Amino acid sequence: MKVKFVVLGEPQGKGRPRFSKVGNHVQTRTPDETLVYENLIRSEYQRQCGSSRFQDEAQLDVRILAFYPVPTSVSKKKRRMMLDHEIRPGKKPDWDNIGKVVTDSLNQIAYRDDAQVVDAQVRKFFSEQPRLEVTIQVASTM
Repeated sequence: MKVKFVVLGEPQGKGRPRFSKVGNHVQTRTPDETLVYENLIRSEYQRQCGSSRFQDEAQLDVRILAFYPVPTSVSKKKRRMMLDHEIRPGKKPDWDNIGKVVTDSLNQIAYRDDAQVVDAQVRKFFSEQPRLEVTIQVASTM
């Protein structure tokens, strides 16, 4: 099985948890922006892939293409190089935080747990249409 879906908008990463002390206990809370983005990823997966879900024992391969908007302040030459993928984004969010927000948000939706992901790749590019393109499939053997 293989599924592909697109999340429109500028890529976001998994935000760091917030900690607060309540009495003798420490509480952790996921930032609101991260919760909103995780819900967007979930809803786009369900809208585009329906109820497709990988088997609980499946080992998975996740590929993510993250497309960032081209800055408005760059020259025409540099803009062309960015759109031709000769220059790629070196800005935040980091690639691993993009992967984490996607895989965390699909727990219990596309698969039982993101621990099933045994192979993954996140690639960052510039585009006039910022988005994430996510492909999930059963991992191949070496």
